[in-house]
Amino acid sequence: MTQIFSRVQKLMGNRFELSVVSENENWANERIDSAIAEISRIEQLLTTFKPDSQTNKINENAGIAPVKVDNEVFELIQRSLRISALTQGAFDITYGSIDKSLWNFDAKMIALPEREIALKMVELIDYQKVILNKDDSSVFLQEKGMRIGFGGIGKGYAAEMAKRLMIQEGVKSGIVNASGDLTTWGLQPDGKQWTIGIADPNHKNRPFSYLNISNMAVATSGDYEKFVMIDGKRYSHTINPQTGLPVTGIKSVTIIAPNAEIADALATPVTVMGIKVGLDLINQIKGIACVIIDDHDKMFTSKNINIR
Repeated sequence: MTQIFSRVQKLMGNRFELSVVSENENWANERIDSAIAEISRIEQLLTTFKPDSQTNKINENAGIAPVKVDNEVFELIQRSLRISALTQGAFDITYGSIDKSLWNFDAKMIALPEREIALKMVELIDYQKVILNKDDSSVFLQEKGMRIGFGGIGKGYAAEMAKRLMIQEGVKSGIVNASGDLTTWGLQPDGKQWTIGIADPNHKNRPFSYLNISNMAVATSGDYEKFVMIDGKRYSHTINPQTGLPVTGIKSVTIIAPNAEIADALATPVTVMGIKVGLDLINQIKGIACVIIDDHDKMFTSKNINIR
């Protein structure tokens, strides 16, 4: 009998759930094993938590020398810089220089940092200072102290690569869910399309609407997981890379796109850009849709979306 076999595992610091539709449990588990190995391989390349990762080598040599990296890392950085250009810097992998001590979204945080201090912190955030050399596949950060990180795109990339590998190994239908960044292909065992619930920002375990998303990917960036209340105002854990201050006004952004990497990479910048500018951007990109919920629980959608 055809059924869904799933496994949950912590990878890249996130909860990944991998699901395979199959008649054979052992076969499905072997495919999931392969996908987990692939995600772990990507984690080794991109992590900033291991001193010998390629990301850390790039960061250590900021302002000193270019670092030769694997083609895969080079191309991911190249695509990241394109998204930075598209979003006018609202997405920026050089966010790594923001001091975490400035933003420790917990109960102890009772005031925003001074605007001047926040601005000082973001001086090193500038995707245009990432110099790529295609000839020797090298990456150079122009200023000392600059740091890159793949927090805004890495999960989506890993989910997409795991999906690709499973398809190559014969999986006709499945889902890779990387903490809410998920990619789907094929159909459910009953022949119906995969559907997802878009979480209600006030009750994260309760969806308020559903979307058919077979052969699509979805990513949600929301402040319902991490936020602080200061003087009765809600501040998101998403930081605007241009001001160093948290974003306000939006509770969640859900992007529906052909692949998880793009969905993941666009969710945060739309939050940063705000409702009007964010939707204008999405409406100009073919094949991508967006649902935004503001602080007053009002829903806004891009033109090409049908929610039920």
